[in-house]
Amino acid sequence: MQSALIFILRTLFDLYVLVFVLRLLMQWTRVDTRNPFVQFVLRVTSPLVTPLRRLLPPIGRLDSATLMALLGLQMIGTVVLVQIGCIGKPGIVPILLITVLGILRLILTVYFWTIIIYAVLSWVSPGGYNPGAALVSSLAEPLLRPVQRVIPLIGGIDLSPIFVLIALQALMMILPTRQLWSAMLCVNSIVPVF
Repeated sequence: MQSALIFILRTLFDLYVLVFVLRLLMQWTRVDTRNPFVQFVLRVTSPLVTPLRRLLPPIGRLDSATLMALLGLQMIGTVVLVQIGCIGKPGIVPILLITVLGILRLILTVYFWTIIIYAVLSWVSPGGYNPGAALVSSLAEPLLRPVQRVIPLIGGIDLSPIFVLIALQALMMILPTRQLWSAMLCVNSIVPVF
């Protein structure tokens, strides 16, 4: 029963944190704010971001208010999960490391799935427009452009998504998130899947 409750809480919390990651990435890539998906993300995250924006102005293209809200939420979630499923009380340094690594891993995961969706859409509906495809393109293209400059189209097929996916997967494998959770003697049900 406890593992089912942990799963439900973790899933709901991860979905909410995911929306903040999307907001951060959308603001970084300057996605069109008239897109209905973007409007949804902005409305869901504004209650936490708007008050922080008064204290933390943006730094260039980085929205520091969204970043701080994301860090705070991820840290709260990490502390709650540690209290529920870990033996002992870890210090602030492991909690901070897991928080930052969790956010990095989530960003890499978002980009991984964005690139996959972008590639599938390019096969199924090339040149078609819908708000979801526009959002995916806005997020994926800045990551794909540098690779496309190096690897040209081969027979009209863009191979850059394959190389970006390999790089993203390698970066996710390098992050020691699971090792930190294991070092804190946590049960497997709280270790993130991402």
